[in-house]
Amino acid sequence: MADNKTLAEITAVKSETPEIKVFVLEPRDRSLLAKIEPGAHIDISVGGHLRQYSLCNGPEDREFFLIAVKKEPESRGGSRAMHETLSVGDWLEIGPPRNNFRLALGAQASFLLAGGIGITPLLSMARHLQCRGAPYRLLYFARSREQAAFFEELSSEKMREKAAILLGLDAAATRGHLAEVLRRPAEGTHVYACGPQPFLEAVRAQTDGRWPSAQVHFEYFQAQEKSADPGDRTFKVKLASSGEIFEIPPGKTIAKVLAENGIAVEVSCEQGICGTCLTGVLQGLPDHRDELLDDDVDDLMALCVSRAKSDLIVIDL
Repeated sequence: MADNKTLAEITAVKSETPEIKVFVLEPRDRSLLAKIEPGAHIDISVGGHLRQYSLCNGPEDREFFLIAVKKEPESRGGSRAMHETLSVGDWLEIGPPRNNFRLALGAQASFLLAGGIGITPLLSMARHLQCRGAPYRLLYFARSREQAAFFEELSSEKMREKAAILLGLDAAATRGHLAEVLRRPAEGTHVYACGPQPFLEAVRAQTDGRWPSAQVHFEYFQAQEKSADPGDRTFKVKLASSGEIFEIPPGKTIAKVLAENGIAVEVSCEQGICGTCLTGVLQGLPDHRDELLDDDVDDLMALCVSRAKSDLIVIDL
């Protein structure tokens, strides 16, 4: 087991919808529970795959990790294994909580936009904001009542003034509703969006160039499709620990070249969305191709997708 991994026992399983199950996980290393934050996720090794699942924990949920997993019809094995092979009493290998979708607790207000299973990190945010008495609004787009997770809680007297569940809207109606609610940027308000790719593209279409980029935050299930850059060139990467230097040609990632040379780099999504392979940069300029880091970040890079603007880049490996 990797040094940063631990085992967690499944202590409860609940069918939230016909497609979504909620799992309660109690880690053997209890110190990891202190790292629970709204927007955070954990890595889970299941069915021979490493997958990321957002934490749904509210501020009172400090004794366990709470995740919700949708069984995807085109699952590569992760969600299917979670649904079909696991039960109470089973143990899973998990990683510590990591947060690439951090809630700005000092914001004047928060606007949470969820599509489908994208409700999971936003529910955690809503629970924390509700507890703090902080201004927020949550819009949850779901295909039907039967497929809307956490319907009872979001419809409860405690949350229904802040949360609205929008059922059965087609793509055009969803885009129209987002255009209406996002048409006027609100000073000091941060927008958070999580859901399927078309949903996030619809949110981005309404916020790009209109809302300050620092106030809009996205959590992706998969990376945005990008065409190959014909300007990609060979660059060199140097490992700070050993001084070894490797050439990274067009069409190959740093992680791939290092793996071919027997140097293990932990990767998961290989799309630049999960943060598993984020590595420190000690020298040189990264060319970010991920969905996590802003262009002006020069001390970190995602080895699974990003390249270098400089001829040589020195990484903290």
